[in-house]
Amino acid sequence: MSISRGQARVAGMVAALVALATGELLSAFAGNDQSLIASVGTSFINRFAGSLKDIAISLFGTSDKAALVVGIVVISALIGGALGVASRERPVVATIGFSVFGLIGLAAGFVDPQTNKVVVTIAAVGATAAGIVTLRVLLRVAATGSPMATRRTVTTAPDPEASRRAFFGWAGGAALLAVGAGAVTRALGGRSRAEVARDAVRLPSVAPAGATGATAVPGTIVEEAPLGIAGLTPYYMSNAGFYRIDTALVVPQVDPADWTLSITGMVDRPFQLTFAELLALPQVEEAVTLSCVSNEVGGELVGNARWQGVPLQALLDRAGVQPGATQLVGKSVDGFTAGFPTELAGDGRTALVAVGMNGEPLPIPHGFPARLVVSGLYGYVSATKWLSEIRLTTWEDFNGYWVPRGWAKKGPVKTQSRIDVPRAGTAIPAGPNTGIARVEVQVDDGPWREAQLHDVVSNNTWVQWELDWSATPGEHRVQVRATDTTGTTQTDARTPVAPDGATGWHQVTVSVDAT
Repeated sequence: MSISRGQARVAGMVAALVALATGELLSAFAGNDQSLIASVGTSFINRFAGSLKDIAISLFGTSDKAALVVGIVVISALIGGALGVASRERPVVATIGFSVFGLIGLAAGFVDPQTNKVVVTIAAVGATAAGIVTLRVLLRVAATGSPMATRRTVTTAPDPEASRRAFFGWAGGAALLAVGAGAVTRALGGRSRAEVARDAVRLPSVAPAGATGATAVPGTIVEEAPLGIAGLTPYYMSNAGFYRIDTALVVPQVDPADWTLSITGMVDRPFQLTFAELLALPQVEEAVTLSCVSNEVGGELVGNARWQGVPLQALLDRAGVQPGATQLVGKSVDGFTAGFPTELAGDGRTALVAVGMNGEPLPIPHGFPARLVVSGLYGYVSATKWLSEIRLTTWEDFNGYWVPRGWAKKGPVKTQSRIDVPRAGTAIPAGPNTGIARVEVQVDDGPWREAQLHDVVSNNTWVQWELDWSATPGEHRVQVRATDTTGTTQTDARTPVAPDGATGWHQVTVSVDAT
């Protein structure tokens, strides 16, 4: 009995899913947080992040990594389907195809700093074998109606309908097996050692705000929504609501018991710190607003939080930075790097090796056990999460992760402003309304009006503002512009986020109801 293209395609797709599930399951059994899929995804990010970063963020936002994992699974299934079709007459194709699958996973795992190479090898071999066996068995069932028979041993023509039922029964069973393996993988994952350890961390007391050089401004805001305006972003973003943009497909699970921070490079006294030693150093807490360079005009990839940690300059003083060390590079446990001018660590801005966020230990997705937080710089040049090393070098001798991928080497945050309320396209009642955004607001072609600025805790955070507006019925264009403390007003010229951050005035169109 001949095998239809449809059956062969289904067989190949199911075999690919079984292979992926087997690799994930073997990795989980060994306690490896970084699976073959994650390693392949990480390799993809490292290879194509420069060209696809903005597209991925614009399409999927902070779900871009989940979309990549789904994409890997879908593409693998489609390739498996093609292998199934090609294997109808040439069974060796299955062996070759799934071996290539395994070698790709093996290669990705071996260059991934987060993997155990022995586990990677076992997972790759197991996934390859599972894929080959599954595809051959399903093709045999499609041809003979039995997983044990071969075309040569069949003496009577199999009943086509019975063979079809047998094929889809076996294919469905294999698919359920893959799903079950995925469920077992998740169950084996459970809570990582890093999560358990984080729950046990008790942050030490801190020095008064402003101790790291930030200029304190009269007035302290501690409420989540101090202005009482519905829809307004809170002054302090919650840890759960704080944006996350990084290159880690799977969040590194770092057990602080095994973690050290190394200060290396052009220093007189290189040293290492354990997590306990880092916590024992004098701590401060500062409010700092972080912004992603990929934040579009009016975008939401920006957030303000209270960060607790050790002043970076204190660690540099202990190490003794050598003359000529013009760049400070942070390195993550997953190999990510970011560099900025060394002088910025001691120019009065807040620069911390942070261990806490909004009064609790750093959330794991935001860098537990330690990360860098530097005010006034975009995260891609400064905010290294899951920090493992601080290396002093020269500006010319090293480029951080994003620089070879087309982004500017210097990343000072550009002055931006945003209208939070009313949102674009919303309908509001006529009469007095509060538009929230920045310093000067223009409605239609009217004059620029200065908005009321509200208190902030330091000059390192965003500023909430409001403007009373007596709205008239109809459609109105509202735009905002900000002026920084140097007297420079943000430009109205619209530019994309690459290579060093977007510019332009944020503008919304609102409809004012007559009633």
